[in-house]
Amino acid sequence: MDETQHVPPSDLPGTLGALRAAGHRYRTVKDELRENLLDRLRTGQPRFPGIVGYDNTVLPEVERALLAGHDMVLLGERGQGKTRLIRSLTGLLDEWTPVIPDSPLHEHPMRPVLPASRALVAETGDDLPIGWLHRSLRYGEKLATPDTSVGDLIGDIDPIRVAQGRTLGDPDTIHFGLVPRANRGIFAVNELPDLAERIQVSLLNVLEERDIQVRGYQLRLPLDLVLVASANPEDYTNRGRIITPLKDRFGAEVRTHYPFDLDLELALIRQEARLVAEIPEHVLEVLARFARAVRESPNVDPRSGVSARFAIAAAETVAAAALRRSGLLGGDDTDPPVARVGDTALAVNTLRGKVEFESGEEGREAELLDHLLRTAIADTYRARLAGLDLSGFTALVADGRAVTTGELVGAGELLRQVGPVPGLAKVLSRLGISDAPTPGEAAAGIEFVLESLHLLRRLGKESTDDGRNRYRIEG
Repeated sequence: MDETQHVPPSDLPGTLGALRAAGHRYRTVKDELRENLLDRLRTGQPRFPGIVGYDNTVLPEVERALLAGHDMVLLGERGQGKTRLIRSLTGLLDEWTPVIPDSPLHEHPMRPVLPASRALVAETGDDLPIGWLHRSLRYGEKLATPDTSVGDLIGDIDPIRVAQGRTLGDPDTIHFGLVPRANRGIFAVNELPDLAERIQVSLLNVLEERDIQVRGYQLRLPLDLVLVASANPEDYTNRGRIITPLKDRFGAEVRTHYPFDLDLELALIRQEARLVAEIPEHVLEVLARFARAVRESPNVDPRSGVSARFAIAAAETVAAAALRRSGLLGGDDTDPPVARVGDTALAVNTLRGKVEFESGEEGREAELLDHLLRTAIADTYRARLAGLDLSGFTALVADGRAVTTGELVGAGELLRQVGPVPGLAKVLSRLGISDAPTPGEAAAGIEFVLESLHLLRRLGKESTDDGRNRYRIEG
């Protein structure tokens, strides 16, 4: 976010007296989230922008948890957008909230927490200067790791302050941890089961009594925050678990999931992938079907899941392959680079690390992914081109002729090989390509048909070491 967006508007009150005169009322963070969510529900404004595929499943459960004032755990496999959903909750906070300047706990001037802050408010009264905190700064997050300490989360005694003469019972001797510093906001613990059980215990009071305990003495500091955690079901038995007393203190457990249908998978790729070249719709569909096929494969460990990042990374790699071809061929590919279905095979090796295969599949990972990719291409062909007369394409390789495509074959070279192709306009229309295709788009459509006819055993295919594919009629 631009730093200028953190500068509060000049018309906001500058003192506690002016704040009261403006009619401002103190609300807890949970009240703030509830009222702002209700306002958006009534007006139809977006509640969770950028969250795809959860409108009728996960988001209603999250909304009910927020309306109930519950802390929550999001439970689901990797790459289901749990962290993104948690971070989006800040959009339901007030854009600006008043705070006591320089307070480590972002205390509200009408509800000071620390003894020093209470004394300051009592001394200055309505003349107390106040600051304003943007909602983007009211979010804290910690990735749970085995080396996380109570001091990291809750706080610890600062020996320097003790040496300066303060007593151990004085809150000024404490260096507050991440959780109390998220006071007046939202704090997230990602992968909570990875947190050592003795460290999870330190969160019990935060969730129930809303106070904290540091080095044996208790501070009755009424923290005002929403605590949200994420967890992978596999972690409950594999790396750790959420201890029962802590799990019981979360008001809601919300299960997340992967996109239920192909359209949502495609929408997620379009939204998240940062593409350096054009990818036609039919190639994106191949990648979406590929991700879903890998996710549903019996050869892949279902407990680990296949992240949505799999398809996103695949799309970015395929676009990069098109850009590389354009750079290598230069003069023959002067149009904007366009990805083709043959580029999808180039992404397989880079994607293996994103998939956990079942035991016994060692050494077959690339083979399995190649098979699933071919299945995705064939399914896309059936969905988009089934029933079309493709005799114009088989005629391209009649009488012993061949058509060569591949990583190092530019769009211009491919189009010169085939010339006018009867039926190409209908194919491109079915593939979602415009009536006035660029050479790259036309080449993408032609290559898709040739590869599909090969997978349907209507054309033979020879692959060379230099990345070229020759399509011809077998026999």
